[in-house]
Amino acid sequence: MLMPKRVKWRKLMRGRMRGKALRGAELLYGDFGLQALEPGWVSARQIEAARRAIVRYMRRRGKVWIRIFPDKPFTRKAAETRMGKGKGNVEYWVAVVKPGRIMFELAGVPAEAAVQALKQASYKFSIKTKVVARDEEVVGEQE
Repeated sequence: MLMPKRVKWRKLMRGRMRGKALRGAELLYGDFGLQALEPGWVSARQIEAARRAIVRYMRRRGKVWIRIFPDKPFTRKAAETRMGKGKGNVEYWVAVVKPGRIMFELAGVPAEAAVQALKQASYKFSIKTKVVARDEEVVGEQE
């Protein structure tokens, strides 16, 4: 699972996800991509599940690029714990995703296979996404 090797600060504040993605909103490597349509946190488990779905559907043909990385720690206090006594322990890692961000890119597979693979991956996320192609046509939108 993806996570940073080391971080400067062990626990971070939640932060805000206002506005659209400034960087990472265009296809750089592949011919097809999965683009976020709303802001949210994507966990390392969701990224790995989506990657596995893509690789399994493509039967290890083509190439996959993961354009997001979970570098924000998500903390949670134990159940039935009284208030106070500091911030909870790090449970898992999340990537902050803003609208417009390209999360995955594919190349080296036919258009139909790429669209289906990215559609399978989109089911793993808790945010709305759409499949985009290099020739600027919007291929599909997912809940």
